[in-house]
Amino acid sequence: MKGLLLRLSELDADAEGAVRVIGFFDRLITERAGLDRLVRSTSELAGCPAGLHAPGQGLALRADAGGPVTVGPVPAKAAVRALEGGVEVWVARPGTPAPLDDMLLERFAIAAAVLLEHSGVPLPELGDPALVELVLSESVGTAERSRALHLLGIAATAPMRVLAVTGEVPGRSVVLGSVRAVLATEVPPVTGRMGVGPLLPAIDAAESWRAARAALRYTSDGEPVVRWEELGGLALLAGTSPAEIAALPDVRALDRLAGEPDMITALDALCATGSVRKAAAVLHRHHSTMTARLARAEAVLGFGLDEAPGRFRLRLALVLRRLRDNAATR
Repeated sequence: MKGLLLRLSELDADAEGAVRVIGFFDRLITERAGLDRLVRSTSELAGCPAGLHAPGQGLALRADAGGPVTVGPVPAKAAVRALEGGVEVWVARPGTPAPLDDMLLERFAIAAAVLLEHSGVPLPELGDPALVELVLSESVGTAERSRALHLLGIAATAPMRVLAVTGEVPGRSVVLGSVRAVLATEVPPVTGRMGVGPLLPAIDAAESWRAARAALRYTSDGEPVVRWEELGGLALLAGTSPAEIAALPDVRALDRLAGEPDMITALDALCATGSVRKAAAVLHRHHSTMTARLARAEAVLGFGLDEAPGRFRLRLALVLRRLRDNAATR
C-alpha cells in the first residue's frame, strides 16, 4: 500500500483513484480502526508523513511512510484540514502536492472525526493509578498512552524516567505484581531497593519501565539502587534465565559459600573496593580476618582473587547470582 496514492494519481486523479481513496478510509471506519492505525495507514497510502493533532485530548500523532506512530507537532509546511474542537489532520508531502492529496485530506478528516468519537472510551479519572498502568503498558498504542499522559498532566515529550521500587516512594505510581512503578523526573531516596530506568520522553515510558525492572534485578543489600545507564554491557545479562544461571559452576560455588556468615558481603566488598585492606575497612574487619575469608573463598571457587582477572570473574558470578535471586521482580 505504501505510496499507492501517487500511483493512483498517475493513473486517474478524477474517478477510479478517488473511489479507491474513499473506499480505503471507509474500510478503516467500518473496522473501527484505532487512531494509531489510521495515522500509520494514511502515511503509507500517501507515501509521506501524516498526522493527527487533537490538543484537547493530548494527541499529537504522526507517522512517516512505513514507520511507527510517534508524537510530534504539525510540520510548518504541511497541508492541514481542520475539524471541530481544534482537531487537525495533516499530510507533509515534500515538493509538489499530488492530485489526490485534497481527496486524501478530506477523507482522512472524516475518518478521524468518526474514529475519535468511537475511541472516546472514558479513561480513569485524573490521578487514578490505572492511568499510570496504561502509560506503562506495552500493549496499548501511542494514542491511548498519549491520552493517559494528558490526563495525568504530563506532556508526551516531557523527559521522564520510571522507577521500579520494592518499597514506598512518593509520586504517581501503581503496584504491578511485586513491584511499584513510579513516574519521576528525579531519583528520590528509597527505603527498599530500586531500579532506575533511563530518562526518556514520557511517550516512551514503557521502554523506561522495562529497563527499570531489569535494573532492579541487579540490586542487592549492599547496592540497593541501580541505574540502567550505569550497567553498560552487564545489561545484556538481564535476559539470562534463572535456570541457566543456576547451572554455572561459579554461581554454584557462591551458593555453597553463601551458607557461611558474611561471606557474600565480604566478596561484594572486595569487588567494590578492589583491595583486601579497603574491603576490610569497609566491613570493619581486621585485615587478617578478611584474608582468611578470601582464602576460603578461593578454595571453593577454584580460582584466585588477588589479581584483576579473578576479581572480574568473581564480580560476574556475583551479578549473575543477583539476577537469578531477583528474577521475580522482572
